[in-house]
Amino acid sequence: MEKINKAVLAYSGGLDTSIILKWLQDQYHCEVVTFTADIGQGEELEPAREKARILGVKEIFIEDLREEFARDYIFPMFRANTLYEGEYLLGTAIARPLIARHLVRIASETGADAIAHGATGKGNDQVRFELNAYALNPEIRVIAPWREWDLNSRERLVAYAREHAIPIETRKDGGADYSMDANMLHISYEGGELEDPWTAPDESVWRWTVSPHEAPDEPETVELTFAAGDPVAIGGEALSPGQMVMALNQLGARHGIGRADIVENRYVGMKNRGCYETPGGTILLKAHRAIESITLDREVAHLKDELMPRYATLIYNGYWFAPERKMLQRMIDESQVRVNGVVRLELYKGSVTVCGRRSDTDSLFDESVVTFEDDQGAYHQGDADGFIKLNALRLRIAGRKGRL
Repeated sequence: MEKINKAVLAYSGGLDTSIILKWLQDQYHCEVVTFTADIGQGEELEPAREKARILGVKEIFIEDLREEFARDYIFPMFRANTLYEGEYLLGTAIARPLIARHLVRIASETGADAIAHGATGKGNDQVRFELNAYALNPEIRVIAPWREWDLNSRERLVAYAREHAIPIETRKDGGADYSMDANMLHISYEGGELEDPWTAPDESVWRWTVSPHEAPDEPETVELTFAAGDPVAIGGEALSPGQMVMALNQLGARHGIGRADIVENRYVGMKNRGCYETPGGTILLKAHRAIESITLDREVAHLKDELMPRYATLIYNGYWFAPERKMLQRMIDESQVRVNGVVRLELYKGSVTVCGRRSDTDSLFDESVVTFEDDQGAYHQGDADGFIKLNALRLRIAGRKGRL
């Protein structure tokens, strides 16, 4: 193996990365630095420190990145109304560039030769971690154990952990738990019974949201305030980006909002079935489109919608730091300067319904023009005659010549 003196491991303290920590020490005979990012996964992170310490790690980094994650990654993505393949809110994908940035930073600070991650060789995350890391440090070396070792099933990982007395979380039958990824935007579930796309997820899979069937029988109305395309207050109470995401999660989870069962196309070529909980993001997407509906010019809004799938694919595939994503972001952010106002929403049994939208400073909605009552000359309906005939001209010509 290539000589590595020190490696920074993206360390969660879970099954994969706990095994990888020991494996790096044994296979590469290198010093391992652990980096654990608090991005709102809702877990106690001190056990990760204790696990790393027991395994002989001297440099342990546990950092609270929740505000940075929400402000610099989640919010910019939602300004674009981003959905991958029409359904996936990219909760895992958007966290990877943030983690990659700090892995590279810590490697520089500690004099490490390499970074290491626990992403499987079949998945997207290996691509996301490494593309983003190479963009930030073209000379960085990357260790991806899943592409090197023979522990190529979750059952083998469990056996390895038991052999080396590494504590792990398993199902009651002793098998490996679902593969999960959690942060303040979402939780994803893959593997196990979910590998059969015909098998419905058991209710026990879901950890955040109540079942829509068990959600409150009365709807809840909330008002979300936007400034320059970002949510800044709920019910008039100002919140920081991190506080906002967590508050929206609590609202959505209480009403069974944000569950998704998706078969998606991975960048590496295969289809994958995943189940996701994104309660706050589901509310935010609906509200953001509502405030844009009255504040964005028609052609600007349509252009954003045309470009969004490309933007979403860039994030999904791991190109957050690529020049094309940055270029699109500048355009998106420019479009958001006047996206200011309030959206009223009703939350009820898994659904989010827009009940009102208002912008006192930037609305392009003109009631004097759209009214069915007397518009007092604000719009001359007869003008539509020429408009229609001019737009129909090419169709009429083609029709006369039998081309339609």
